[in-house]
Amino acid sequence: MTTAQIPPEITDWFAGREWRVRRHQGEMLAAADAGHHAMLVADTGAGKTLAGFLPTLADFTPSRLCGEPPPEGLHTLYVSPLKALAHDVQRNLVTPVEEMGLPIRIETRSGDTPSDRKKRQRIKPPHILLTTPESLSLLLSYPDSFALFATLKRVVIDEVHAFATGKRGDLLALALSRLQAIAPQMQRAALSATVASPEAFREWLAPWGDLDSVELVIGEEGAPADVEILLPVEQRVPWGGHAATWAIPQLYEQIRAARTALVFTNTRFLAEYIFQYLWDVNEDKLPIGIHHGSLSKEARRKVEGAMARGELRALVATASLDLGVDWGDIDLVVQMGAPKGSSRLLQRIGRANHRLDQRSKALLVPGNRFEFLEATAAKDAVDEGQRDGEDFRPGGLDVLAQHVMACACAAPFQEDELLAEVRSSLAYAWIDAEIWARVLTFAETGGYALKAYDKFRRIVRDTAGVWRLAHPDQAARHRLNAGIIIDSEMLEVRINSGRGRGGRSLGRVEERFAATLRPGDTFAFAGMSLEVVKLQDMEVLVKASKSSAMIPSYGGARMPLTTHLAERVRAMLVDRASWARFPDDVREWLEVQDWRSQMPGPGQLLVESFPHAGRHYSVYYTFEGWNANQSLGMLITRRMEDRGLQPLGFVANDYSLAVWGLKPVTDHAPLLSPDILKEEFVEWVQNSHLLRRAFREVAVIGGLVERQHPGKRKTGKQVTFSTDLIYDVLRKYEPDHLLLEAAWADARTRLTDVGRLGDLLDRSADQLVHVELDRVSPLAVPVLVMVGREATPQGAADDELLLEAESLAGAAMRVDMPEPAEDD
Repeated sequence: MTTAQIPPEITDWFAGREWRVRRHQGEMLAAADAGHHAMLVADTGAGKTLAGFLPTLADFTPSRLCGEPPPEGLHTLYVSPLKALAHDVQRNLVTPVEEMGLPIRIETRSGDTPSDRKKRQRIKPPHILLTTPESLSLLLSYPDSFALFATLKRVVIDEVHAFATGKRGDLLALALSRLQAIAPQMQRAALSATVASPEAFREWLAPWGDLDSVELVIGEEGAPADVEILLPVEQRVPWGGHAATWAIPQLYEQIRAARTALVFTNTRFLAEYIFQYLWDVNEDKLPIGIHHGSLSKEARRKVEGAMARGELRALVATASLDLGVDWGDIDLVVQMGAPKGSSRLLQRIGRANHRLDQRSKALLVPGNRFEFLEATAAKDAVDEGQRDGEDFRPGGLDVLAQHVMACACAAPFQEDELLAEVRSSLAYAWIDAEIWARVLTFAETGGYALKAYDKFRRIVRDTAGVWRLAHPDQAARHRLNAGIIIDSEMLEVRINSGRGRGGRSLGRVEERFAATLRPGDTFAFAGMSLEVVKLQDMEVLVKASKSSAMIPSYGGARMPLTTHLAERVRAMLVDRASWARFPDDVREWLEVQDWRSQMPGPGQLLVESFPHAGRHYSVYYTFEGWNANQSLGMLITRRMEDRGLQPLGFVANDYSLAVWGLKPVTDHAPLLSPDILKEEFVEWVQNSHLLRRAFREVAVIGGLVERQHPGKRKTGKQVTFSTDLIYDVLRKYEPDHLLLEAAWADARTRLTDVGRLGDLLDRSADQLVHVELDRVSPLAVPVLVMVGREATPQGAADDELLLEAESLAGAAMRVDMPEPAEDD
């Protein structure tokens, strides 16, 4: 790549800070000067964000302006996945702009921005606007968007790995296509530290699939991270549990020794739980804060400001602070529980120091023995520079329908012209004329079964073939309801009082769990065994059950275990020579497993069967993540029922699935045949609450059901009632409806992880290994201790789990030596 001519104002500013313009920063400027788009992959602390903005800063330097006035209008858009990241970038971007004396105005725009400022930004925009995909899409829905974006020169997409592969990425891809049509001269730049496949992201970024137009820039390597695994000092690595509360005293000492520590948890509940534990041992009254997405905007801003000013000694956080936040005084990052992926771990480690030439210190705190193996695998991956991530998939039709409405709100459109624009993005290059016609028909009437209702008529086509809004008020309705992020709902669990009405409330369960239920299923909750009578609106009606609970009631907001880490853990289990580096108790756990049973090797599906507590258990070591294991458990128990094997329940974690019943299973192959995905899987998804849940999301995103009216927001129950009503109508009268197709795609991929499930079943056909044992195996203990504890929030049951684990482990770890032969 050619070397950029860096303006002296920029090199002088770098020199004044005793910095230098790094190679990749210069290459990003050179790519822009050559008229190319660019994909930058560089370690955290390498100055990625500044590299993305360098071409913008250069355009405003006196040496390049040569006496001409600075550019007017909006010059650069910065798109980030998080509001906090946009505000953080604004703080860090203002400094070089002010110190170089550049005539640049910088502002942010998100859901938190006051409406009067939003209106003013459309009329008199800043030179640089920092925003999110959703806010950008809304901007494009205004008629003045054509004038606003006509001057646009650059779009900088930060932390692109965090959202490009999902629906927010679909929305952004469509927005980029529209921006490119408005401003053909616009250049795209994407930034990330943790993409596993840079070429795939380069392809996603390229307009019209023109890979030659996108330069791939690889950043200078930084200092390797210093990653350690925290181990108990006077006790063993726990058998079960996830919260790792055993480590609180040691963690507190680490916080005392650090300048500032950032403690990551995988769920909001755990953030609150760990925060409370730390306060209980905080004898020194250290300033410790908490940050997660459920907190108010004011609370988050207050904590972010305190961190930026160096006023906190520790901050407990979730993924709300995963990305790009530049707080240089952090010298310790802690991951409580399993990291679930090497890229995610690298992202979090990068929050320490945030400097390329200094090692970031990270501490992994496993909650149990499998998590110790996962933490070791993640540490090895980080040490080797290996990254992982999600694959790209076709763009969602519900997102496309929302984009069509945004375009119609901005101006009437010709369908062929808009189709060409849509197809210029990789996510929607697959859209053909037939699918496009269905999308437009949906936006026009809601579909065949709903076309008689005026409320679903949103756009109309005139005699000249031009599409426009059916009524001007559709624009305001669209802007009130547009968006991709659908908040998770909680369902009330109520005792059935007769005639389909709910009585006394027992509490609430996550919708993710309720989505798997159907009448007749039993589950444990509030210390009771309950049978599902009916699911209606946002309630689960139940009655007391005399039989054992069959399905676990704890779902949780679970991060998926990546395939890359799962394969590393599998390889570790059969690499006996590597066990020497493990703590004694972990090594003994694996050695006894190897002695008494077998290890699940790469490519294999190990199934162990044994009696326990008067029941017959089978444990499947899948390593395919909770979603796939949960789905497999539902399918296996249904197939067992059909074969008279009397299943009683199952429980799953990321690594394994335990199923138990009244009769032993001697042949597992029929339960795992691939046709289960063609038969039981389809029947289960279509008749469970899963498809209804997926339909509710796509109906809201696609604009069929509105969450908000002027001055009023619908409750989750009202939204569910509306979508359930429409769902029933479409299933009966238009089963091939566009949104049913979109919901089915979501249910198959996101909710059930059918791809990994299919891989598992294919593997079982050739590599199924069944071992029959006389009692529980060591490897089965971590999943078996979850039985009966699933109704308790993650973390709160840890003490009970540990007690039960010790009892189970006593039998699992006992090695029965053969009796000595008697002398003749």
